[in-house]
Amino acid sequence: MKQAGLCIIIILTVFLFFPLSKCQGPSNPGSKNQIKSVMDLYGHLQVTGNKILGEDGEPVALHGMSLFWSQWCSKYYNKNCLQWLRDDWKCTVVRASMAVEEGGYLTNPAQEMVKVRRVIDACIELGIYVIVDWHDHNAHKHPDAAVDFFRQIATLYGDRPNLIYEIYNEPEAVSWKDEVKPYAETVLAAIREIDPDNLITVGSPHWSQDVDVATADPIDDVNLAYVIHFYASSHKQDLRNKAITALSRGFALFATEYGIYEYTGTGKIDIEEGETWLNFMDSHKISWCKWTVRDSDGTSDDVLFEGADEKGGWSTNDLTISGRWVRDAIIERNESVFDKIEPF
Repeated sequence: MKQAGLCIIIILTVFLFFPLSKCQGPSNPGSKNQIKSVMDLYGHLQVTGNKILGEDGEPVALHGMSLFWSQWCSKYYNKNCLQWLRDDWKCTVVRASMAVEEGGYLTNPAQEMVKVRRVIDACIELGIYVIVDWHDHNAHKHPDAAVDFFRQIATLYGDRPNLIYEIYNEPEAVSWKDEVKPYAETVLAAIREIDPDNLITVGSPHWSQDVDVATADPIDDVNLAYVIHFYASSHKQDLRNKAITALSRGFALFATEYGIYEYTGTGKIDIEEGETWLNFMDSHKISWCKWTVRDSDGTSDDVLFEGADEKGGWSTNDLTISGRWVRDAIIERNESVFDKIEPF
């Protein structure tokens, strides 16, 4: 009996000094407190079939903004602006549209590289994805410059899963088979020598609309998506039908640039058609970046009125119709994503 009483005393002592909560195992490794960024949530992106997946194997759709041509409006290529796009607009991806011709990389390679690296470094620090865009309509005419540029980028950042390559923005009315595809295969090979697995995107003829043509004669790569661009006031169901064809063949798409005005970026606005496009992309888990972070008079796809602070902190009065519309669209789609992340 004395031994039984002693055992009871020992058990009571253990519970008093070592509460049950202390005896529980480690917290859920997927808990919110351990997810500090969008990168932590999704990790390395991988194309499987016609979807882009995160490391957990679940489909991922990124939503964010494209910066403007770097040689003409680079003032928003800074960390403060990108942080505002992440924190206030809830962007999970930003596109750095590095100009190639017309005073861009071909003329000032060191200057343009500095701008792009500033965006990449900021996005890595902020824990969001970044598209490095070879923003050109004639890339197949100077493949050596593209190879040199992307080799540098892959060497510097190829180990970072934040990085997404866009190796040809918008080919014009040229041949996929004879011009765009051979160029793309050359640049892809150069990247893959250094970075074997980050996501690469490539445009198709007619300003990245002929995704049906490209996917009929696809590029052989382990992690590739085809770029589709649209401007809602000009491009409607006919272009969505092209997208459906590409998807039905089992290829992933990424809308790295789109607008809700005409293809010129100005003219008539069509919000209704813009909503139709967003619903279409939602239904197929297609990632997108809206064109564009630039300030102007408010009669275009530019999201800011003239004079909007280059560092962000924009009020509603700083946002154009396009800006207010897309900010709401991004928040609607991404707010639940940021709810899973530890507060910044």
